[in-house]
Amino acid sequence: MANRTVNWALIGVFGAALTMACHSTSSSNQEQAAPAAAEAKNVAEVSVAQVASFSKDKSATIFDANDADTRQKYGVVPGAVLLADHKSYPLSVLPANKSEKLVFYCGGTKCRASDAAAARAASAGYQDVSVMRDGIRGWKDAGMPTSAAPQS
Repeated sequence: MANRTVNWALIGVFGAALTMACHSTSSSNQEQAAPAAAEAKNVAEVSVAQVASFSKDKSATIFDANDADTRQKYGVVPGAVLLADHKSYPLSVLPANKSEKLVFYCGGTKCRASDAAAARAASAGYQDVSVMRDGIRGWKDAGMPTSAAPQS
């Protein structure tokens, strides 16, 4: 009976260690990969408050990189340009002036669609590209207004 107790205890400890190792590796890799990709393309992160200010002042063009389901569930930042696809949207939706401020957002802190969309703009030569990491969920949680997504 003592051997069974020891065996189960060892299995429990080993399983917990393995779970922690897998979780910390995948989580840290994802957390490191997104900022590294953003930095490689000169993409900054901006807060909900900053985007609210940009929206109010009309000092940036804001892009929604969400899918239709997310837009229907959470709405969109008022005045945001809705991207058809975060990876292959037509560059013609971006402003002609490549020095204008662009802000991309998606669902929330775990979503990376905005990173892909922002990287596409930066790769096309846009110089002032940002991501609102908190996304539309963070926008709503901060009490900011949303617009209903257009019906497709």
